[in-house]
Amino acid sequence: MFNRILIANRGEIACRVIHTARALGIRTVAVYSDADRNALHVQLADQAVHIGESAAALSYLNQERILNAAKETGSEAIHPGYGFLSENAEFARACETAGIVFIGPTAAAIESMGSKSRAKAIMAQAGVPLIPGYHGDDQSDEVLRQQADAMGYPVLLKATAGGGGKGMRAVNEAGEFNEALAAARRESAASFGDDRMLIEKLIQRPRHVEVQVFCDAHGNGVYLAERDCSIQRRHQKVIEEAPAPGLSDELRRAMGEAAVEAARAIDYLGAGTVEFLLDSSQQFFFMEMNTRLQVEHPVTEMITGQDLVEWQLRVASNEPLPLSQSEIRVDGHAMEARIYAEDTEQGFLPSTGIISYLRLPPEGPSLRIDTGVIEGSEISPYYDPMIAKLIVHGDTREEARRRLTRALSAFRVAGPASNIAFLYNIAALPAFAHCDLDTHFIERHSEDLFRAPPAQKNRDLAAAALALLSLRRSANQSPGNDKFSPWADSRGWRMNTPHRQRFDVHCHGEDYLVELVDRGDYLELLLDDETATIRGNLKDDVLMLELDGHRFRGSFAREDAEFTVFWDDGAFRFSEKQLLVADSSVAAAGDSEFAAPMHGTVVALLVEPGTTVEAGDPVVVIEAMKMEQTLRAPAAGRVNGFRCEPGDLVDRGASLVDFEPEAKE
Repeated sequence: MFNRILIANRGEIACRVIHTARALGIRTVAVYSDADRNALHVQLADQAVHIGESAAALSYLNQERILNAAKETGSEAIHPGYGFLSENAEFARACETAGIVFIGPTAAAIESMGSKSRAKAIMAQAGVPLIPGYHGDDQSDEVLRQQADAMGYPVLLKATAGGGGKGMRAVNEAGEFNEALAAARRESAASFGDDRMLIEKLIQRPRHVEVQVFCDAHGNGVYLAERDCSIQRRHQKVIEEAPAPGLSDELRRAMGEAAVEAARAIDYLGAGTVEFLLDSSQQFFFMEMNTRLQVEHPVTEMITGQDLVEWQLRVASNEPLPLSQSEIRVDGHAMEARIYAEDTEQGFLPSTGIISYLRLPPEGPSLRIDTGVIEGSEISPYYDPMIAKLIVHGDTREEARRRLTRALSAFRVAGPASNIAFLYNIAALPAFAHCDLDTHFIERHSEDLFRAPPAQKNRDLAAAALALLSLRRSANQSPGNDKFSPWADSRGWRMNTPHRQRFDVHCHGEDYLVELVDRGDYLELLLDDETATIRGNLKDDVLMLELDGHRFRGSFAREDAEFTVFWDDGAFRFSEKQLLVADSSVAAAGDSEFAAPMHGTVVALLVEPGTTVEAGDPVVVIEAMKMEQTLRAPAAGRVNGFRCEPGDLVDRGASLVDFEPEAKE
């Protein structure tokens, strides 16, 4: 076993590897960029080495600096985590040349699976079922378009070097092809340095089921059950579970054995995941093999009782696999929810900033949290916006699902926006409880997942108004110790008339005018011609609310002009409009000026200055945290010029385009 390893990654996966290494008595070396100088993984490691500027290309993707850090610290091996250099054959080969063990498969195995086209050819030889598609070497736009037309729409464009949904676009009709191809090529080039594409026939309502495999240097290969990863958004997994529900024992065994055969076909070593699409007739097709540990590996650990990072370290130390296939047991059911810093009300745009408030549910045998942040950590625009992974276990799927909803309601974070309420809505949805799963689940249930019911809106708006009233009273409180002084009364007392206060609240994606009338021992809430009686208070971060005799207890966090209230059944964010108007960087840029919807980097300017465009035409592409956002013309008009250039880092709300709308007659 190794004495010291370097972890060539960051965030929760770096922390995850550190925990297992420490349990095995292995010393750890972290690496960090400028943006991660104070990150949790740096604090947890035994030693840390600065490797460059904040941009990943200048730090976590800089092979030379990482190898130098390993040599300088006497590290015998490098664990790549996932992402960054984890599937980079050149880096694996460089480690071997430097005499440092790469904790992962060989460079040859990575190369075999790194190209989706080559991978499919290998799988075809191994007898693994494949989805019909084009995997050819001719990469001209014209040939790709011809292949898609011949195949028939819908089709799926995929980066041959891709993974994690990067460089992937669904094309539903011929008219969408050119724009989708250009976007997929850009994203693939930015993420992998390779813009080659393959095309597959798009299977309707498929399930995404993947198999965890492990192989050692002694000829042993096993599968550790399967995971269902069908709950996805833009091809990014959102909630994963193991084992996959509704599969027969025969199908599980067939998929597992096919996955091991796929690994054997490339002389695989270590942890890998073979991903399949499962159609409505229970036929499975090979998609790709990820030659690394997966983000969702904890659900496999929860049902098997095995530490997969420990397995990786043992296999890399030339030990045999800890268990044979017949010795692997599956116990119960596990689910994982990926908690991201993203604004679900703004199309899941990445959200940056300091985590000003963080309260976690208590961990135990049936609940685990993998995270790389603490209160005060910063979510920067340079990396993936994951906050944490929340993993639960139950004897049955339903027990695991209920534990997931409870844990999500107790997971409270403020500062950047988060997707916690969205995750809660998924877990609580009857269709999810009834295992009605496919990769279009979120689109099919968007109305239920994104729209709050009226009763919840009334409660939330009452809480928002009560919190804002408490903050106003606190701000207007006269200094001094005489609590009986009339100047110490901040309730807004009026002679012969009740005091009224109005609040312009933005909540659940809409604007509301809420009015509170002080009736002495209670407040009257006026909203949309409805009235309600409320009582309550805000003390520290605890919000107590009584609405028409129903009592609610929540916690409250504030971040500048944004507020978050956490309930047991989820959380919601709100803002007071007059506070937002004071933010000139946002208010100054209206739709006609193409305000940047997020902090990010300008990727491309799609038209020339002076171009006349129609409503909906793409004009600017910006990227943050590996996600592209295309800004389109809000109306017909003329692009007079740009206030940015490709490569510029822009703030949310920045005006990017000098746009002149077409004059209306």
